[in-house]
Amino acid sequence: MPKNMPKNIPVAPFYISLLGLWSNMGQDEIYDRWLRQSLEKYGAIRIWVSGRWNVLVTRPDYVSDMFRNEDIYAKWGSQKKIPWTVIASLVGDNIVNSHGETWKLYSSVMKPGLQKTTFDSKPLLEKSRQFVSLLYRTQQEVGHGNGVMVNPLIQRFTIAAMGESFFDIDFQCLENPDMRINALQSIIKRTIFKPLYFNFPILDRYPSIFTSRRRAFAIMKEFEDLLYDLVKYRPRKMSRKDPVAPKDELLVHMMERALEEGKITEEQYRANLKITFLVAHEDTQSLLTSMFWQLGKDQTTQDKLRAEVLATGIADPTSDDLNTLPYMTSLICELLRLYPPVSQVINRISTQSSRLGGEIEIPEGTFVGWSALGVQSDPRVWGPTARDFIPERWGDDAKEIMAKVRRETVRGTFIAFNSHSRKCLGQGYAFLELKMVLFELVRRVKWSVDPGYKLKLTPGGILSPMMCKVRFQALAEGREIGERTIQDIKA
Repeated sequence: MPKNMPKNIPVAPFYISLLGLWSNMGQDEIYDRWLRQSLEKYGAIRIWVSGRWNVLVTRPDYVSDMFRNEDIYAKWGSQKKIPWTVIASLVGDNIVNSHGETWKLYSSVMKPGLQKTTFDSKPLLEKSRQFVSLLYRTQQEVGHGNGVMVNPLIQRFTIAAMGESFFDIDFQCLENPDMRINALQSIIKRTIFKPLYFNFPILDRYPSIFTSRRRAFAIMKEFEDLLYDLVKYRPRKMSRKDPVAPKDELLVHMMERALEEGKITEEQYRANLKITFLVAHEDTQSLLTSMFWQLGKDQTTQDKLRAEVLATGIADPTSDDLNTLPYMTSLICELLRLYPPVSQVINRISTQSSRLGGEIEIPEGTFVGWSALGVQSDPRVWGPTARDFIPERWGDDAKEIMAKVRRETVRGTFIAFNSHSRKCLGQGYAFLELKMVLFELVRRVKWSVDPGYKLKLTPGGILSPMMCKVRFQALAEGREIGERTIQDIKA
């Protein structure tokens, strides 16, 4: 360990970085066994990740200090930290991991498309309906006494929804499970976070020796080229005769114009296409999987959500309709708190010697990061029920709930979407997509976790239940439950 690393915080055991080589422990189990006690006591630890020692923090004032001082703790992604690796070849230099003038350039091009206040909700409603039909059709195929593995079906939905909302394309993933763009995502997820290469990235320098890495590089290139071609030659673009009206422009139209005008290079355009594709489907995919688990084992919560939805009397909700539903809003916030898709990130570097939170000496050139899983399940932050799923903790008014989200984000206690100047630009879209699909789900089906399924969260990377199996029941029967719940609430 470098001699100038901070001395007043504990060191996580080196071997936890290697657990994935022989253990199937999930991120929650690893955190609880080896990290929670030290992080809840000291708020920061030294930990080995991605081939080096880093500082990982969970105390809200440390987190806020890091987010607030962007120029001291600068974004420094894989493209700079480990540029020779498979993951760097996948993500490139993009709006998420860039810093300074480059980030400002990307933001000027992409922010209007990512933060649209008038997302057309109709394509999301259509894809949500297709998704629910797919779930129930799959249940019929496997038989009602068996569980449906939802993970691959959710991925197909989130890719389809993201394509409509950002890329002006129907990727046809819901209709066809064999679409190559979908298959590549499954391969990439299995490839990127392999413990040996993730924690010893130096090995990616030798693809001639490690042939699996040579194949991994080829997969990343295939994904990039396929996505580029699908977007460039999308049917709607090829058949369009008139320019897209400014009010109807999506992210892809803004990016294409920036490329044509020379504001960004083709390399930058490709990298930002990829990162948008990845983050705009992976995070909601992860949270939806967690939702099926949580609500599948908690029928009271599921029925309460169904009651709220059925009480609207609406079949074709708009974004305005969805934004008035307090219990749905609070439920999504609680899912994000306990199951943050991006559970841990170490992608910032200290550009000068500093004192984090006024207490921890951080030498120049030290990599620092945060654990949302740690911050958001800490009893010192969220009280004695921190690890319990309680949507009601967020409030009972939709606008007040979102105001609480903003306050907790600024305080560094709720960081599922990052914070301050680098807060996730796609937060609004993520809420809209999740609300739309939840609305359609509880209207049409009731679900429960398959009795034979035991929760196992991913060992690294995006936090999500693995191989989650759920049983679905048609709403023809589920509606009675929802109506009884409405009467119970009224009573």
